[in-house]
Amino acid sequence: MIHDTVPHKSVLVDEVIEHLAPQPGKTYLDVTFGAGGHSRAILEAQESCHVIGMDWDTVSLEKYGVPMAEEFGKRLSLAWGNFSLLYRVAKREHIKKVDGILADFGTSQMQITERPGFSFSRDTPLDMRMSPSHQQITAAYIIASASEEELADIFFRYGEERYSRKIARLIVQERKIAPIATTGQLATLVSNAVGSKRGRCHPATRVFQALRIAVNKELENITSFLSEALRVLSPGGRLVCISFHSLEDRLVKQFFKDREREGIVEILTPKVVTASEQEVARNPSSRSACLRAIRLIKAIGE
Repeated sequence: MIHDTVPHKSVLVDEVIEHLAPQPGKTYLDVTFGAGGHSRAILEAQESCHVIGMDWDTVSLEKYGVPMAEEFGKRLSLAWGNFSLLYRVAKREHIKKVDGILADFGTSQMQITERPGFSFSRDTPLDMRMSPSHQQITAAYIIASASEEELADIFFRYGEERYSRKIARLIVQERKIAPIATTGQLATLVSNAVGSKRGRCHPATRVFQALRIAVNKELENITSFLSEALRVLSPGGRLVCISFHSLEDRLVKQFFKDREREGIVEILTPKVVTASEQEVARNPSSRSACLRAIRLIKAIGE
């Protein structure tokens, strides 16, 4: 059971266990450890398996990983690294082939509530870096330096924002007067550009998503990760991916289909797996979660 003190509720936990299917004595890699919710579920589902919890965020590993490692002993190992460089991290950590890999591409509630720039509900510096000590480019830098055309492209491509050009134009106008350096400033500016009413979503939701994706190179990282994951999996091993918006899910779906066509993997989820009504009621952030899974048939060359 996930401890109440953990601020992030992991999504689709039962579905992860079902499709990862942890086995006795096998090793599983959680490349997005976060607060450890999924890793804990794997360890508790199969009491003799081993989990490697990996994260790009050193704060998460120190705050949540170290106490969990003390609790589970040798059954839980921790590794720092960006999942887009999984094969390199595996070599560095002397990780051989694993029997299952889990990746949850969502932004955790910890990042939203504790880190600057992720949430428009708190006025914080416009940062958005998932690993501040290892990244230089911030959202504020992009807002300040990108051209109107570049900003519009970011908002449209990564946020599917239909008012991208209007928002970009207003940003360029406003930054000539004063720097746009906080989440509150940007959220207000976007609201002014598109209006304050947009269903149940805040009008700045798509712009914030787009900037977060651009700052952290999220789509590029996912593309790299998917290929790297197959190199680390043992034949028969499973890869489970959880996406939270259509851009991510499209990448995963297409990659799985292409590899199935090549006879390398078997798709275990013919239809995307989503949260039950009961889970959505308990954890509204699970509403947009999409799970897809494959089983590796043919070993990938070194």
